[in-house]
Amino acid sequence: MQETILDNAQEIQASSSTILAKPKLGFLGVGWIGRNRMEVIARHETAEVVYIADTAPQNAEEALKSAPEAKQVNSLEAIISKPDVDGVVIATPSAFHAEQSELALEAGKAVFCQKPLGRNAEETKRVVEAARRHNKLLGVDLSYRFTAAMQQVYKVVQSGELGQVYAIELVFHNAYGPDKAWFYEPKLSGGGCVIDLGVHLVDLALWSMNFPEVKQVHSQLFAKGKPIAMGEGKVEDYATASIELAGNTHVQLSCSWNLPAGQEAIISATFYGTNGGVALKNINGSFYDFVAERYHGTSSERLSTPPDEWSGRAGVAWAERLARGEGFSEEAEEFVRVAEVLDKIYGR
Repeated sequence: MQETILDNAQEIQASSSTILAKPKLGFLGVGWIGRNRMEVIARHETAEVVYIADTAPQNAEEALKSAPEAKQVNSLEAIISKPDVDGVVIATPSAFHAEQSELALEAGKAVFCQKPLGRNAEETKRVVEAARRHNKLLGVDLSYRFTAAMQQVYKVVQSGELGQVYAIELVFHNAYGPDKAWFYEPKLSGGGCVIDLGVHLVDLALWSMNFPEVKQVHSQLFAKGKPIAMGEGKVEDYATASIELAGNTHVQLSCSWNLPAGQEAIISATFYGTNGGVALKNINGSFYDFVAERYHGTSSERLSTPPDEWSGRAGVAWAERLARGEGFSEEAEEFVRVAEVLDKIYGR
C-alpha cells in the first residue's frame, strides 16, 4: 500500500466520472460523535443523509437541524427496512456494534461503525464474515489514520527511509475518563482504556508496518492504581503492553484514563529505525492538533503542522468508496488483526 489515504481520497474526488450516485445513508446514534460524522459527510456532499435514529430524542432533534431533509425513525430495523438505504453509519455503545453491524449487512446495507467493531476478536470476525458473505463495504472509524500528520508518518515508514524499524512507542493518556456508565462495565464495553484508546495505537502500528505477524504479547492492567485481571469484573484505567512483531520489531504501548498528566492528553506514535525516526505527536495537550516529526540523530524536522480538519475524514473516505460502487474489501481483515492483539492484551 504505497499510496496514502489522503492521496486516494484526492484521486476519488478528481475522478468524479466514476461516481455512480450519492449513496443514501441512515445514521444510528447521533450523539456528539455520530452527529459529527454525519455533518462532515453531509458537508463534503459525498452522500445523502436520509434517516436518523437515536434512543435520546434530543440527539435526533439536534441532528435534524443539520440534516433537515432527513427523516427521523425509531430503530435500526426501521432504517434497514428502507429499500433506498445504501449504508448505515453506527455510533452506539460498544456492546451493540457487532450485532447492529451484522443486522445491517444481512439486510444488504454497507456499514461504517465506530470503534471497536466488536468487544473481542470473535465478534469482530463475525461482522467481517457477514460483510464478505454479502459483498458489502465495511468501515471502522479508526480516525487517526486520517490525520495529515499520521499520513506523513506512514509515508516515511513505507518508504524504507528508516531502515530496520526495531522499536515503536505508542502512548495515549487521557486526563479525563468516559462520562457514560457503560464504559466501566466490561460486559458492555469489552474493556477499559485499551479498547477505547489503545485500539487506535495498535492499529497505527500494525497498519504502518503492513500488518506483520504478532509473535507475543505481555501486558499489565491497573484500576485505580491496583493490578487487575479481566475476570475481576473491572475495567482498566491504566495499561502497558509489550508486543513483539515478526521482523524483530518491539512495540511498547501505554494508555490511560484519568491520568494526572499535567495536560489534557498525551498522544504519540513514534517509529525508531536504524536510519532515524518519525513520530506523530499531539501538541499543547490537544486531542485534535497533531504534528509529524522526522528525527535524524539529535536533529529533527517538522513534516506536518495543524490546523487539520481530520475529524470525520474516515467516514467521508468510506462514503466515497461506497459511491464508487465498492463492495467487500479484504482490508476488513485488518479489523480482526487489531482485535486479536487487544484480546491478547486482555489475556482472553
